[in-house]
Amino acid sequence: MRNLFEDNDSYEYKPLAEKMRPQKLEDFFGQEEIVGKNSPIRKMIENDAITSMILWGPPGVGKTTIAKIIAHQTNSAFYELSAVTAGVKEIKELIELAKFNKASKKKTIVFVDEIHRFNKSQQDAFLPHVENGNIILIGATTENPSFEVNSALLSRSKVYVLKSLTHEEIIGILKRALKETEFQNVLIEKGVLEIIAKLSNGDARTSLNTLENVINITPLTKEKKVINKETLKHSLQSKVFLYDKKGEQHYNLISALHKSMRNSDPDAAIYYLARMLEAGEDPLYIARRLIRFASEDIGLANPNALVQATTVYNACHYNGMPECNVNLTQAVVYLSLSPKSNALYMAYQSASKDAKSTMEETVPLNLRNAVTKLDKELGNGAYYQYAHDFENKITNMQCLPDSLKDKTYYYPTNSGHESKWKEILNKIKETKKKI
Repeated sequence: MRNLFEDNDSYEYKPLAEKMRPQKLEDFFGQEEIVGKNSPIRKMIENDAITSMILWGPPGVGKTTIAKIIAHQTNSAFYELSAVTAGVKEIKELIELAKFNKASKKKTIVFVDEIHRFNKSQQDAFLPHVENGNIILIGATTENPSFEVNSALLSRSKVYVLKSLTHEEIIGILKRALKETEFQNVLIEKGVLEIIAKLSNGDARTSLNTLENVINITPLTKEKKVINKETLKHSLQSKVFLYDKKGEQHYNLISALHKSMRNSDPDAAIYYLARMLEAGEDPLYIARRLIRFASEDIGLANPNALVQATTVYNACHYNGMPECNVNLTQAVVYLSLSPKSNALYMAYQSASKDAKSTMEETVPLNLRNAVTKLDKELGNGAYYQYAHDFENKITNMQCLPDSLKDKTYYYPTNSGHESKWKEILNKIKETKKKI
């Protein structure tokens, strides 16, 4: 716990991203909807009427900066907690300070970075003090607060969604950094800032770190540092800049990963996984694709594939990069070596086609709920057969609409465990024929 501005570090040794952090809204790039003219946060700052809020958005888009601007421009005691290091003890100590401030008629704003990392008990510790006005809570998160923040706490806070910065906004930030810092002797050739902006993927901090790194390792030439595309490429010492998370290379690599696993080639799968991670791909994006693969290409041939994939997603969520790279490796190898079946995928595709062309079909009366007297008079629920009342828990009751009554969507294969489901399904069909 600390006041954000009790900072004894010399400006000289601060990273460029920290040096360029705006101190007032006039210097802030992007997020016009929430901090622009006549926006809600701007009005709250101007009126010194801050309320509890959650700032949700990807890294490097201004969540912490907005909190620090609020600290600069409001008459409140301002404290910061890191959800990574703080526990209930630190929260309780802060609350005591807040009570003292309140008794002195001074408001207390508490900023919690990465609030999604706080567990339920830690979040619960804030709740009564937000309710009674001891503190004003500002939380920052990269995760959906609907899933990561307690509903009671969420209901007492306004959620503001921050978007990734545009290339133009990133370029504006970079130009301002070159103009207002010691890098005024740097000559940036045309197109270089555009590449850095593209590399940053809407993250201002990443763009400034990239610019600073490139400048620092570029030698002086006639008292000038000249940065062109070649020196940028050389400085980065990689081909990361060729990878666009929204471009062709992105889709080519995820396609190659998917198809390598489908072809049961773990070595190729690991290679394409590494290509994506080393280029800066979001590990949670890859993990979500693995979850899809587990059902689309494996399904009931190995039901544990979906368990493995979802478990690895959680591991990536908690570990982050680079620690989660081995978690993802475990998943792609497991999925590559699992028996394959696309029966579930094909079943849905076929059912989807029929569903779209038979939207006018009504649900059979025997499958409808008879909630009211009128429902019963209309025949809802009539002739319904309760499977548990029958031998083998199976009836021959028709469940599909008449136009599709003989339709089959799921055709299990002989691959892996699915051969067992195929055997079970055949027995069910034979039993129904005998009833």
